[in-house]
Amino acid sequence: MKREIKFSLVFRDMWQSAGKYVPTVDQLTRVAPAIIEMGCFARVETNGGGFEKDKLLFGENPNKAVREWTKPFHAAGIQTHMLDRALNGLRMSPVPDDVRQLFYKVKKAQGTDIARTFCGLNDVRNIAPSIKYAKEAGMISQCSLCITHSPVHTVEYYTKMAFELIELGADEICIKDMAGIGRPYTLGRIVANIKEKYPEIPIQYHSHAGPGFNVASIMEVCNAGCDYIDVGMEPLSWGTGHADLLSVQAMLKDAGFQVPEVNMEAYMKVRALIQEFMDDFLGLYISPRNRLMNSLLIGPGLPGGMMGSLMADLESNLESINKYKAKRNLPFMKQDELLIKLFNEVAYVWPRVGYPPLVTPFSQYVKNLSMMNVIAMEKGKERWGMIADDIWDMLLGKAGKLPGELAPELIEKAEREGRKFFTGNPQDNYPDALDKYRKLMKENKWELGEDDEELFEYAMHPAQYEAYKSGKAKQDFLEDVEKRRAERDKSPLDDAKPKTLTVQVDGQAYRVTVAYGDIDLPASATEKVTAPPVGEGQDVPAPLEGKFFLTKNAQETPLKVGDKVKSGDLLCYIEAMKTYNAIRADFDGTVVAICVNPGDSVSEDDVLMKIG
Repeated sequence: MKREIKFSLVFRDMWQSAGKYVPTVDQLTRVAPAIIEMGCFARVETNGGGFEKDKLLFGENPNKAVREWTKPFHAAGIQTHMLDRALNGLRMSPVPDDVRQLFYKVKKAQGTDIARTFCGLNDVRNIAPSIKYAKEAGMISQCSLCITHSPVHTVEYYTKMAFELIELGADEICIKDMAGIGRPYTLGRIVANIKEKYPEIPIQYHSHAGPGFNVASIMEVCNAGCDYIDVGMEPLSWGTGHADLLSVQAMLKDAGFQVPEVNMEAYMKVRALIQEFMDDFLGLYISPRNRLMNSLLIGPGLPGGMMGSLMADLESNLESINKYKAKRNLPFMKQDELLIKLFNEVAYVWPRVGYPPLVTPFSQYVKNLSMMNVIAMEKGKERWGMIADDIWDMLLGKAGKLPGELAPELIEKAEREGRKFFTGNPQDNYPDALDKYRKLMKENKWELGEDDEELFEYAMHPAQYEAYKSGKAKQDFLEDVEKRRAERDKSPLDDAKPKTLTVQVDGQAYRVTVAYGDIDLPASATEKVTAPPVGEGQDVPAPLEGKFFLTKNAQETPLKVGDKVKSGDLLCYIEAMKTYNAIRADFDGTVVAICVNPGDSVSEDDVLMKIG
C-alpha cells in the first residue's frame, strides 16, 4: 500500500468556475452537514477569491457568510482554506498594506485555517508579506506556484520559486494549475524536486479540467509525493471546473494509494442540493458551455475559474459588436466566432505583455485587453487603443515583475503617453488606508464590526460595500434574477407581442411600437421623443458597455458639475469585465452635466457627461 492521499473539496471555486455567483449563506449552511457526512474530505475551500465580492453583489453580508459557513467544518475537525491574491487581496487591484494585514486577522477570527496565497505574476516579493501576516494571525501559510506553459515557465523556474517561498516561511506549497494546462510530466518533476529537498513540506495540487490534462497530472504529482488533491463534485465537476471526486478516488485506489472512502448516500445528498441551488437562481448565471471539456484552452491557457464570467462577458460584448454592425448593415457575428477571435487574440497578446501567468487578476487583464483589441478591430480601429489603468500598472511593473519582456510597441506607447516604468517593491505604491475608511465609516454611522470585519470589507471592496449598505446591490440583483427567469421561461409567442423601441431618424429620436404578424397597433404607435435639457456642452460618450462610476475607491474625489478639467484629466470609470476603465477628457473645459448615476449600466455611445 502506497502513501495516504487526502482530498479537499473546492466548493467555492466549483461555483465560480461554473458561473458568476456562489450559493447564499442559507444554502451553504444547508449543504455543509451533508459534505461532512461524506466522510472523505480533510479540507474544504470555503471562501476567498471572489466569494466576498459575490456576497456583496447580491446584498448579503460576506462576514456573516464566512462565519456561518466555516463553523460546522471546524466542529467536525475539517480544515478550511481561502484563496488570497497577495498584493490584490480579494479584488482585482492592489490593496494597501494595512488592509492586507487586517485581512488575515479577520479571516482567522471568522474561522478560516489556511491562507492559500498566490501572486498572478509569481513575484515572491508580493507573497512575502502574506506569509508574515498569515502566520502572525495564526493561520497556515500555503503559497502557490501559478502554473502555465511558456518558454520562461520551466521546471527550474518553479523549483527555484518554491525554494524561495519555503525559505521565507511558507508552511505548505500549492501547485496551482489554474487553467489545467500544466503538462503532467513537468508537474511531476516540480513536485519531486520540492519533496527531495523539503520532504516535510505538505504539497497540495489544484487543477482545472479544461483541456483534459488534469487527471493524468493528478497521477503524476501523487507519484512524485503530493499530499492533498483538490477535487470537485457533480454536477459542477469537469469542464472548466475540477476533476470529480469519484473518478480521482477510483484512479488513486487502483494505483495502490490510501484514499478515504466516500459515503455515497451523503454524496447523493450533496449532489441533489447542488442541483437544487442551480435550479433556484445560480443556474441562471451558468453557461452550458462551461460544463464541457475544451481543448481550445490549451492555446490561450485561460483559467477555469475565469471561464464562467468570460462566457457571461462574451454575451454583452457580442451585443456591442453586433449593434455596431447593425448600424452599418454588416453581417452579424456569432458567439463561436467571437470566442475563436478572442482565443487567437489572447495568443497574440500574451507574449507581448510579458507572459504573465493567466490567473486572477492578470488572466482578466490579458483577456480584457484582448477583448478590447478584438472589439476595436471589428469596428475598424487599431489594437491597444483602450488599456485600463490596472492593466497599465501590470505593464509598467507596479504590480510586480513580468516573467518575460514587454513588446517594443507597448514600451513606445507608454513613453508616448508619459508613463513611467517602476522597478521597486510593488507594495510601496499603495500606502496605508485604514484610517481613511475608519473616518468614512464614522461619518456614515456604520459599525466597524466584530474584529473590525466590516471595516475590512469596506476597505477591500469600497464601491461594492457602499452599494450593499444602500440596498442598491440587492435591488439590482433581484431585478436581474427576475429578468433572467423571465427570459428563460418565456414562450416563443412572447417575441410576437408588440414592443416599444426608441429609434433615431436623422438625428431625432422617436419612440415606436413594433409587432410581428397581423396585430392592430394603436393610432399613436409613433411618438417624437423630446430629450430633457441637461446643459450645454460637448458630449463625453461611453466607449464601451458596463457600469458607470465617478470613482473606484475612497481615495478619489468625484467630479461635480462646475469643476474645471483639462485634456487628459480623469473624468470617471466604466467597470466592464471586472476592470475599471478610466475615461479621460479629450479637451479642456467645465463639467456642465453628469448624465448618469453611479452604478448605472451604460451602453456604448451613451452620454456620460457634458463638458462646455
